[in-house]
Amino acid sequence: MKNMRIPALSVFMLLALFAGAAKAQTFSVLYNFGSVQWDPANPSWGGLVAQGRDGNLYSTTPSGGAPGGGSVFKIAPSGNVTSLFGFGGSNEDGWAPYSGVTLASDGNLYGSNLNGGISDAGVVFKISPTGTVAVIYSFEGGRYGAFPYAAPIQGTDGNFYGTTYFLPFGTVYRLTPTGNLTTLYAFDSTHGANPIGALIQGTDGNFYGTTYAGGSTNSGTVFKITPSGKLTVLFNFDGTHGAAPYAQLVQGNDSNFYGTTSAGGSGGDGVVFKITSTGKISILHNFTGAPDGGYPYGGLAQATDGNFYGTTSQGGTSGGTGFGTIFEITSTGTLSVLHDFDDTDGRTPQATLFQSTSGLLYGDTTYGGDGILCACGTFYSLDLGLSPFARLLQTTGKVGKLIEILGQGFTVTNSVSFNGSAASFKVMSDTYLTAVVPVGATTGPVIVTTSSGTLTSNQKFRVIPKLAGISSSEE
Repeated sequence: MKNMRIPALSVFMLLALFAGAAKAQTFSVLYNFGSVQWDPANPSWGGLVAQGRDGNLYSTTPSGGAPGGGSVFKIAPSGNVTSLFGFGGSNEDGWAPYSGVTLASDGNLYGSNLNGGISDAGVVFKISPTGTVAVIYSFEGGRYGAFPYAAPIQGTDGNFYGTTYFLPFGTVYRLTPTGNLTTLYAFDSTHGANPIGALIQGTDGNFYGTTYAGGSTNSGTVFKITPSGKLTVLFNFDGTHGAAPYAQLVQGNDSNFYGTTSAGGSGGDGVVFKITSTGKISILHNFTGAPDGGYPYGGLAQATDGNFYGTTSQGGTSGGTGFGTIFEITSTGTLSVLHDFDDTDGRTPQATLFQSTSGLLYGDTTYGGDGILCACGTFYSLDLGLSPFARLLQTTGKVGKLIEILGQGFTVTNSVSFNGSAASFKVMSDTYLTAVVPVGATTGPVIVTTSSGTLTSNQKFRVIPKLAGISSSEE
């Protein structure tokens, strides 16, 4: 991190500005990585956290695990960690899973290994909640791409969509659940290069993402790509408006997209930006190193209070150059520092925060903590006092479609409704149920009513009209 001299008066004013908007919160270290032999270690950028059907959280580390090539781990809300699978024992399985995992409709979790596989170009894998791993696809390099940092996401069509980082500039791919891969787009540097973050599917059905490099000034891009592979560059980063985005975007409740860059901006320490689906960008915050932090590798999570939450990998007020921060930022750009890491509770957070259906935010750090064998990072929670809610695994569909819902307290469910229309439902466990989109349903929130209270979905469910005489794979 570069040296910066800030006059004492300016520091005082900045501290007052950020502290003034701070809210009450409770930060807790749930686990110190490196506490036992072959522990998961050093969770890094990529590193998506997913909530399983069982209510536990899942992610990956690119190192640790037995025999040392990285791991997929499960962590209970109480902090008990289980290493489900350690990579490195078989080259075909691959190693170095930077990706984290995403939950699919089959109940399994999907991720990628940066290295290994049949051609040593990385793999896409699935893993069951009990730890059974299967390689779905081994990358071959060339036009098929190589070295995937990001986890694939499941599209509304049931296929998986993701990116590779290299050969020559990376790709966007579609992968069927049975392992048939189609390269949708091969980056050419002019339109971006070397995507690291995962894709997201927008409410318009298109996919959105970022590239770390390439574009008109080789500072990275924001792009949109259709399911058939037509790519549009929405914005070329230029340094002034940020540079080198590592993370995926998030679509806000206002339909705009929000993200971070790891560098650039007026202070050179990265930015938070908002961008429309047509490419109009606004810089919401320029990081300065202290006291707000700098170099955000992780993306943003929009919590149920409507605000966005993220981390910076350096900066803040602890230590010399700072160990990183957790921040809150509104859609209009008001930023508050919620936590300064001090190394004992972790340092260098790089992964994107995740809000579980309990209302708590969860995240991890790459280094620091009090692990007995190594200071290999921490897994933590941040309680902002936000209420529990319901998460929809599918957010669009026609009448009659089966929808999966995550939450808690479902064993005492009395009703499920789609924007006021009652739906038939089936409770599968205390943290997972299914419901059928009812006749008369319209676009709006899904509400699960239990004897303990009401859980409202954090996203609207969009009902797709059924057109007479036209069949669809969603029917």
